[in-house]
Amino acid sequence: MNTSRIKQIYMYVFVAFFATASCSDDFVDTKPLNEVEASEVWADEGLSEAFVIDIYNGFGQGGFDEEMLASASDEALFTHSGRGYKEFNGANSNPASQGWISDNYEWGNMYKRIRATNIALKNLEDPLFDNPELVERLKGEARFLRAFFYQQLLRYYGAVPLIEKVYELREEDYTVPRNTYEECINFIVADCDAAIELLDGQPTALGRATNISAMALKARVLLYAASDLHDIPTASSNSSLIAGYSNPEYLGYTSGSRTERWEKAKAAAKAVVDMNKGYQLNLSEPVTPEEGEENYIAVSLGGGSSVADASAGIELLLGRYFVDEKDEGGAYVGRNNGPNGYHNWSGNTPTQNLVDDYEMIDGSRFDWNNPVHAGAPYNNRDPRLYASILHDGADWKPRTDDVTERDTVNQIQTGRYEVINSQGEKEVFYGLDTRNSPIEDWNGSYTGYTMRKFIDPNPAIVDQNTRQQIPWPVLKYTEAVLNYVEACIELGEDEEARNWLNKIRYRVGMPEITESGDALMERYRNERRVELAYEEHRFHDVRRWMIAEETVGQQVRTISIFGALKPGADVSVYHYDPESYDYTYTPQTLDPGIENRTWLDKMYFISIHRDEMNRNDKLVQNPGY
Repeated sequence: MNTSRIKQIYMYVFVAFFATASCSDDFVDTKPLNEVEASEVWADEGLSEAFVIDIYNGFGQGGFDEEMLASASDEALFTHSGRGYKEFNGANSNPASQGWISDNYEWGNMYKRIRATNIALKNLEDPLFDNPELVERLKGEARFLRAFFYQQLLRYYGAVPLIEKVYELREEDYTVPRNTYEECINFIVADCDAAIELLDGQPTALGRATNISAMALKARVLLYAASDLHDIPTASSNSSLIAGYSNPEYLGYTSGSRTERWEKAKAAAKAVVDMNKGYQLNLSEPVTPEEGEENYIAVSLGGGSSVADASAGIELLLGRYFVDEKDEGGAYVGRNNGPNGYHNWSGNTPTQNLVDDYEMIDGSRFDWNNPVHAGAPYNNRDPRLYASILHDGADWKPRTDDVTERDTVNQIQTGRYEVINSQGEKEVFYGLDTRNSPIEDWNGSYTGYTMRKFIDPNPAIVDQNTRQQIPWPVLKYTEAVLNYVEACIELGEDEEARNWLNKIRYRVGMPEITESGDALMERYRNERRVELAYEEHRFHDVRRWMIAEETVGQQVRTISIFGALKPGADVSVYHYDPESYDYTYTPQTLDPGIENRTWLDKMYFISIHRDEMNRNDKLVQNPGY
């Protein structure tokens, strides 16, 4: 049968089928299998709950994007070129090219989720199903989520338009001006208060908001509201750019009592602190360094929930969880950030700037001018260093089968070392976890460190091809404690601040802090830095404290390590061995050709994208753009 005849038969069949189908009302009325009418959603309690649960997808990957916010601060350097960090860290960000912004801060994505919360609240106001308890819970979650998404926008862009209505087609006007910063704070706090009331006594579920997580979000928002950057007289005295901005009401408070704002921040944080949810925060003296490291790892791997003794406290108030059924990017934090000698990508690598800020185990500052410190910089340090950062000589997982003969003791190798080759001659060997590695040189760290925090230490989890299930800490108890400590210091209540700050330190095996006043604030800020490392706080903290120029505005520092064989030592396969090697540690500054960091005050607030400005002519751009 020729081709034209086949085509003709197919045409007859198609026309006959179409004619038959067109006479069938049932066929015409067939509903799509992948869609549900809005009227049906809000008439069914299961579908209504599914709609609200879907809004949580606005959390994105939590903070476990391949490109982490840590690398837009002085915590980390992103190893791979591009990705928008040069715009951020070089102060080249502008409305047309903002640089890297993760989905859970991006303007359009946050407003998409805010619209969904508004749809839910509108339809739940007069519910079409009879389950009052579920209605209250869903309304509470929607109010929490709206508050959360608005605070994400607020701490990135400053004040934004507050949208409560659900816009429909053919509206007369879709343009809206920015509300004031104070109005935004009040709106978010009101949503938090409503969520606290609506969720009180409701059943809890992993990954879903509770009244306590709403309380913790309120505490965070009020802490920011009281901070230097958002008190316009203070901010103006520290920045001529802010002082000259014609709309300071978008950036912070132009009037009112700052003391009252700190009092509100303190009260909100204290309400969370009084819940006594913290993991191992009831200690009266430091644990051993070994216990301290284990405690910090337990908190990092799920808020203490992985330990057998539940009475020790559960740290995580709200998490973004990952399961094997969904192949999500956030489950690959080990592959994205682990050392390249394990076939991982060494993505967001810790800086020497961060490493230097971990104290000695006795509570003193680490000092490169101290020959004891400089000669063995990884000895006798804050246990959180070992739980957060993989450094040269650190014990880690078994190497993969193709690497085991090169490393028989499973230790991180980030330096250059002398070895004796097969000819009996001395030669320099580049460590397996360097950019000259014989394993994967292109994925090597520039800083000499790789990330340890949030990576499951289970040796059965091979990071380069296995998903892990470590939750991202959206909100946790220790953050609320630190927020309370900061408010207490600002209000001159040093004894109370030290009491709670020392509880955090005792948990990780660090001695108590005894300072007062400005010295106490300095210790607190460093404590917050190391305790919350890689948790998306440092980026915001250095801005609200207005210390960005001397922190994120400084060049990234790295480490160079050389191991020289001692006389008579005979090593052919390298491993860390102070008996056979004399080690030299040299802190260096990153080549500016890799990434050149600088600070301009415009970076206190991220620009509103050009497309948003074009769509809405009532918006006023942030200063400096």
